Amino acid sequence: MLHAQDLAEALEAVRQPVARAKGLPNALYNSPDALALEREKIFHSGWASIGFGCDVPNVGDATPIDYLGAPLLLLRDKEGAIRVYENVCRHRGMILVEEKKNFGGVIRCPYHSWCYSLDGKLRATPHVGGPGVNSHESVDPETMGLNEVRSAVFMDVVFVNLDGKAPSFEDWMGPLKGHMKDFEGAQIFHAATSSGFSFDIEANWKLILENNCESYHLPWVHPGLSSYSRLEDHYHLAEPGGFSGQGTLVYNPDYGDAPDLPDFPNLPAKWDKAAEYPSFYPNTLFGFHRDHYWAAHLDPKAHNQTVERVEIYYASEEAAKSDDFAKMRTTNAKMWKEVLSEDLFVTQGMQVGRGAPGFAGGVFSAVMDSPTHCFHDWVAARISA
Repeated sequence: MLHAQDLAEALEAVRQPVARAKGLPNALYNSPDALALEREKIFHSGWASIGFGCDVPNVGDATPIDYLGAPLLLLRDKEGAIRVYENVCRHRGMILVEEKKNFGGVIRCPYHSWCYSLDGKLRATPHVGGPGVNSHESVDPETMGLNEVRSAVFMDVVFVNLDGKAPSFEDWMGPLKGHMKDFEGAQIFHAATSSGFSFDIEANWKLILENNCESYHLPWVHPGLSSYSRLEDHYHLAEPGGFSGQGTLVYNPDYGDAPDLPDFPNLPAKWDKAAEYPSFYPNTLFGFHRDHYWAAHLDPKAHNQTVERVEIYYASEEAAKSDDFAKMRTTNAKMWKEVLSEDLFVTQGMQVGRGAPGFAGGVFSAVMDSPTHCFHDWVAARISA
């Protein structure tokens, strides 16, 4: 249970400089009340990811999403644009779509058969004025379309702002877009087969993101990765208020005899060996490399349960789709699944550890933990606002 005064004091301790700061308190990891608070203060009042554009690859594709209790509908309209609506009929609030499917042009409510086009407009209201009378002055089609949710797409990740009050997505995303400007405007191609994977993790969503922030754990948790990208090859990413993470100067995995993938065009020379892994607050992880990137969406299902879903993208359609690169795609996806799965025992172990009454959020290494502290400070600021 969250106690307001105790929480306020704990968050004040989090917001101190890293050398003397405390970590977020246990209550924000092991209390259902915490997720309800974060739903209000973080997820529904700012920008957060809900899925991927590849979920709706074709015109008319739609997939329902439970966004921390808010039923949403991710859809690709007739112009090919991604749109997000509340997944409810404006008549009596019935859920419109219960499973992923393609709508040729009309979304029909299964309750009273009200119909909406892909642009969200109300198109048909059968018998609304009585048997055989399909219109009535009490229902104005111009004002009764689906409620559209503010949305945006970055590197195929779909973001929403539910309350409509957050800064523009360009401003919100600005720090990360500026940092990753080398990839801006590049064509990206989703590898539809043998690439995506997900984990059901018995841990709070924050533990997954903060683990991704730092390289401190690599020698002990990722011995394979550390064999070619040592701890001393890594550096910190920390942008207060936006993202934090890690990068490496030596990214050179051994893929055996699999053919090299084509690189993204016009990258500076640093990307010949470098890779970066920014965690974009609150629930999106990225891994950028010269020839592919992956994006991970964290979906909090409960205060102690999170689904982490990863999708991988390439620099050309041939790399993403052709048989010539099938072995490489499979090898690459297997490698990343193994690397990211190595973190599961850590995040789940920390979740169990948050039940220890004598643990008060922990401390930070001023040298090694600044990206994690950056995230904790951001969470504390959002909850305190």
